[in-house]
Amino acid sequence: MAIEWYLVLSALLFSIGFIGVLVRRNPVVILLCLELMLGAGALAMLAFSRMLGDQDGQVMVLIVLVVAACEVVVGLGLVVAMFRRRLPLDVDDMKELKG
Repeated sequence: MAIEWYLVLSALLFSIGFIGVLVRRNPVVILLCLELMLGAGALAMLAFSRMLGDQDGQVMVLIVLVVAACEVVVGLGLVVAMFRRRLPLDVDDMKELKG
């Protein structure tokens, strides 16, 4: 399969994630859209790595996936803490998180 199809799929997934981050106000949905964007970037990196025939891109994708997992853990921890304190779960109403 040609690399163009992987890049088109990656661009489509990234666009869907980007629009979701801009449009939605729920923090859980925003985290899911960010994960979609990271996955799209990882797919493009894998496609270029396969095209070049080296393993460096695959190692970088593994690092990106580890960072994405850490992001989900921290983000969902914040959402659960906000839910327990009865704080609003709307991103625009999160004024209390300012330092």
